[in-house]
Order: sequence, then structure tokens, then C-alpha cells
Amino acid sequence: MHTLLMAASLALSMAASAAMAEEAPFPPPATVAVPSQAEVMHLPDDLRALLHERVVAPGGNADARLQRLLELTFEDGGLELHYDFEFTRTVAETWRDRRANCLSFTLLFVALAREAGLDARVQEAGEVLAWYQNQGVIYGANHVNAGVRGNGRHRTFDLDRNILATREHPRAIDDARAMAHFHNNRGAEHMAAGDVEAARVLLRAALADDPTFVAAWNNLGVLLQRESDLDGAEHAYQTALRLAPQSSPTLSNLVSLYQRRGNVGNVQRYARRLEKVQGGDAFHQFVMAVRCEERGDYACAIDHYRAALRLRHNEHQFRFGLARAYFFSGDIVRSQREMARAHTLANTEQDRSVYMRKLEHLKRWQEHSAGQAGRSL
Repeated sequence: MHTLLMAASLALSMAASAAMAEEAPFPPPATVAVPSQAEVMHLPDDLRALLHERVVAPGGNADARLQRLLELTFEDGGLELHYDFEFTRTVAETWRDRRANCLSFTLLFVALAREAGLDARVQEAGEVLAWYQNQGVIYGANHVNAGVRGNGRHRTFDLDRNILATREHPRAIDDARAMAHFHNNRGAEHMAAGDVEAARVLLRAALADDPTFVAAWNNLGVLLQRESDLDGAEHAYQTALRLAPQSSPTLSNLVSLYQRRGNVGNVQRYARRLEKVQGGDAFHQFVMAVRCEERGDYACAIDHYRAALRLRHNEHQFRFGLARAYFFSGDIVRSQREMARAHTLANTEQDRSVYMRKLEHLKRWQEHSAGQAGRSL
């Protein structure tokens, strides 16, 4: 999964600097259980036995073990995992349920790889654009996946096939940071379910894991704002903003907070900052374009897709969106041009095949339209 982040609504984790390391919150009370790293990463006996039978016992070098681990993880007759966006599980819970979000899968894969003697780490991939059938485009989620090093190579493995674009290359993080992701997600999930005390404990645990974790500061701020502790919420948001001054969720949360406080000056100040950040954010422009499309405003969609492409001109998904908007606005020539560019930029054979079929469809559409016009003349 992505790391959950609430934005006076909920959200998922954000990368942060180490500048606030001295501001760790006080330890969580003991009334709510906080899973330890050992508990989160624990491999059940039957899963460990399966791993040793299928991956370790056949022998071979690290590359051979990694290949067998991939077969166990992704192929039929292996772990048989299914993607589940809704809930963050421990390794044992993922094995029990055969369901995982990105974070749960990553933790499972890393635990299995380490048990097989491989050098595996959790990785942060930064903010992503993702598409889920029942939720549409999600933006602002900080994605995680697994990385394995060996024989001078580094490889990345990911369960989520819904990622449209990533803002940056994955970077390995330490286990404390990985636990901050886990505790933050669990805290956000408890908050969404109305379990305020558990959410508070888990979010503070995330900040004890890593005091620079912006998503947890944001989520703690949301929790405090909902409880009308506006001073506490302001401190949490301002801490998040010092760690990540360009964070759209943090700026949005501050606008919401100051609106509630009736502080018009700060509302305007942070709204201007938010507008500036979003104006230079290709992912935000893409999401706005999709929303314009959904309400049938294709001129609006074209404007936002073009803005996104000015910022990131090599994203084939942006070209495809612009082609689609041109098509529905009736501009077949520009639609063909952008679809051809999307085909050129696509980095997988599957995407290129999709775009080629759509290009052929546009060509047939144009020929049909020309034929109809000729007959009418």
C-alpha cells in the first residue's frame, strides 16, 4: 500500500528531512498495544517451512534463490496473494489472509528475502499517481516497495500494478522508518474507523519510530483538529511544514485549520502557497484534468493535461489523457498526434500495444468520418 495520510481528510506517508529529529513525541501510553518490529515482521512457522522447502533447500547462489522466491511470490501455486488497499497487515496476517496492500506485501517480501539470505530493504518511491477502479485516481500517496541487492545489481519488486507514475526513484530506508510507515497506516486506519485512542497511540508510535515522518505529523494534526485541540493540531501541521515546505497535504490542512479558527490572514497566506505549489505540480494538474473529464468539460481537461505536460513532458499517461480529451472534444487530428507520442514514450510492450490499437481505431474513425463527409457532399 501507500503510506496513509489524512488531509483534514486522511493521507499516506511523506518523505521528510532529519531536521526535526529532536522533536520526538512522548512515548505512547501502554493501554493500546503497538506491534513491535519483531511482531510485524514475524514469519509463521508454516510459511518459513514453505520458504525453506521451495527457495532455500534447492541450493544455488543468491540469484537462484531470488528467482525461486519470485516464483513463490508471484506465480500460480505460490503464495497466491491478492491486492487489498483497505487494511495494513503484519507479515503473519498477510499470510493468513492472503491479502496485502503495498506496505504489507513489501514487509512480507523483505522478511522472506532476508530469511532466504538475501540483502533486502523496504524502499520509499515517493509520491505516486495510482488508479484504482473503485476510487479513481489517487494522488499524494507515498508508495513503498521492496529492493534486493546482490552481485552488483539492485532490483525492485512491487505488488501494485495500479501505479501510473512516480515522482522519484525508489530509495532504501531503514527498518525504523519502515515501522513508522506501518504504525502511521494503522493509526490512520483506526482514525477512519473512529477509534480515536488507538489512532493516537499508533501515530505517536510512528513518530517515535521516526520523528521526521511528515505523514504521521499530518495525521496527528488531523486527529487533534477533529478533537478541537486546535493548538496541538497547529503544532503538528507546522512541524510537518518545516520538514517538507512544499507539502500540499500539509498546506491544505493548515488552510482548513485557519478557516476553522477564523484567521483570514493565515487562510489567504497558506492558500496562496498551496496554489503556487499545485500550479507547479504535474501530478496535481493531471488529477484536475481527470476531474474535468469526469464532468465532461474537455476544454478544461485539455488545459490541465497541457499544464501537466509542460512540467513532465515524457509521461506517456499524460499524453494519453490529452489524446482522449482531444478525441471527446472532436479534434481527431490532435488526438492522433498525442496518441502517437504516448506510443513512442511508453516503456512497456503492453502499453505500446494498447496505444497502437487506439491509434488504429482513430485512423479508422477518421477514414469513416471522411467517407461520410464525402457522401454528404
